[in-house]
Amino acid sequence: MYQNQHLFHIPVMGTGHSIDSPIRVAHLGINSVVSIVDDLLCEKIRKYYANQFDLPFIGIPRSAEDGRAKRITAFLATMQSIVNLKFEELKTQPLLSNSLKDRYFRLLPDTNPLKKMYEDIRVGTNPEARERLISKLTSLMTPGTIDVNIMTKLDALSSDKNGNPLSPEFSDASAALRGYANSSISSSLILSAGFNPRLYGYLSEFKDFYRDVNGRIKKSLILKVSDFRSALIQGKFLAKKGLEIAEFRIESGLNCGGHAFASDGQLMPVLLREFREKKAQLAETFQPLIKSYYEQMGREYKTDPDATPKITVQGGIGTSGEMKRLLEDFEMDGTGWGSPFLLVPEATCVDSETMSLLADSTEQDLYLSNVSPLGVPFNNIRNSGSARFTQSQIEKGKPGSKCPKGFLVTNKEFTDEPLCTASSEYQLLKINHIKNSVDDLSKQQHQIDRVLDKTCLCTNLGTSSLIRLGILDPEYGRQEICPGPNIAWFKREYSLLEMVDHIYGRTESLVDKNRPHMFAKELNMYVDYINERMILAWGDEKQIKQLEKMRNNVESGIDYCLEIAEMKAYEDENLESLRDTALAQRKRLNSIFQDNLVEA
Repeated sequence: MYQNQHLFHIPVMGTGHSIDSPIRVAHLGINSVVSIVDDLLCEKIRKYYANQFDLPFIGIPRSAEDGRAKRITAFLATMQSIVNLKFEELKTQPLLSNSLKDRYFRLLPDTNPLKKMYEDIRVGTNPEARERLISKLTSLMTPGTIDVNIMTKLDALSSDKNGNPLSPEFSDASAALRGYANSSISSSLILSAGFNPRLYGYLSEFKDFYRDVNGRIKKSLILKVSDFRSALIQGKFLAKKGLEIAEFRIESGLNCGGHAFASDGQLMPVLLREFREKKAQLAETFQPLIKSYYEQMGREYKTDPDATPKITVQGGIGTSGEMKRLLEDFEMDGTGWGSPFLLVPEATCVDSETMSLLADSTEQDLYLSNVSPLGVPFNNIRNSGSARFTQSQIEKGKPGSKCPKGFLVTNKEFTDEPLCTASSEYQLLKINHIKNSVDDLSKQQHQIDRVLDKTCLCTNLGTSSLIRLGILDPEYGRQEICPGPNIAWFKREYSLLEMVDHIYGRTESLVDKNRPHMFAKELNMYVDYINERMILAWGDEKQIKQLEKMRNNVESGIDYCLEIAEMKAYEDENLESLRDTALAQRKRLNSIFQDNLVEA
């Protein structure tokens, strides 16, 4: 049900930056995640790779019935065919000849049994025994998985060509789910961005998410969660439908790429400690519910001895020492390394201009922005192609997007049909409303600026990949990318081997020894977030009470960070920065609230 030869996976990054990562790395045994939110982008990528590998391609037009689901199914089928071709070809290559087959094993962590067998073969001297071992080793090789991500919040209801609303199974998220469920691949579906009961209920209509007669699950479920309570609630909801969670994926609320879903001040180490202490409770809670469902359905269910969901973590990991802390001290089952792989062309799909922007970035260039039409803080980098294009349109008096894809249409403030807040139609209506309702010119301009911040993420997050593959001319520009702040410490393009060796601590670290610990960076970001929220909440008692709750949680997190800072550091782990940051941010937090009380 759960397969990973490595101690890390490559998470989803934007709609385009990891969209072909399985084609790049799955044959080497590395798991990666693709986004299927943009089925139109998937169709373009499918056509490109079908041509590259001489595979059949019949386009599925935008007007096709159930076209969104069909495009996603076809995209995944093409990707699976290519991964299979590359993996089977790799297996036929000679070993111990510096081939791709050798590379497969060299990339593995030193603790992997296949890596140990490979090393034994290398030093063995008996030719017959060597050949037997090579044959056995080859039979044990497995490719990385083609995992798929669905953001559950992106679930707009669709209409037919006459404007009549379609039934709920044709909503964006449900159609994407159906596209994945109807595919032949065996992998994991990652559900992120919150609890969507309608979508979760729809999962029960597809047999691949259940155990077959042999007890195997073809498509496993992974949930991104913010805390243990969320894991328990969502897991119970699904367990009552007989659906099992293979993995809970914990992501930092702020120290991550893409959309930032800030917690109520629960810092990463506190969350990880709770999962470590209560891990067994998950299986104990879910298994009786799952067994009861199978019994109601008249099916046999044998309790899986490995039924406890895996727990993995991602968001801001930057050194092998930090990863060892997560795996050994917090007993995590795996890690996700995202933003650093944006500088690895062998693994992700980023155009050269954007890659240079990332490599040259400093911490000041990376910030939580207001560009997302979802109204959620969005990790961003200054001077991207998207930012330049958005500003040029404002200067021309033509703000906003034509909204060619409509995946983020949610606002009904001025119209019966929902609009995207990055669209020209919405922005012009909203600006006109502000001008007519706000008399204070400075406040008026501030509100207008926030309206104009919004960017067409649907199109622009896929632009970099299309330029990289030669599908779009670089002059088109508009590249949007959403790295986590961790990228500031990775300063050039890297090979896949360099990055993987860095992850496993097999070479000199790729980042400066003064890079702050991932826990220190997250703590700093939460205090920044509280400070910004406090300024906006001045005089609003309800919001201030919420911020006081967040402060108390951060204070508890600081206590725990100081405990960790006194522990023995792993190699390449900057615990000194954690102690210094915890003490400094505690003082700053006190100052923020004292200043607010004085002003009030």
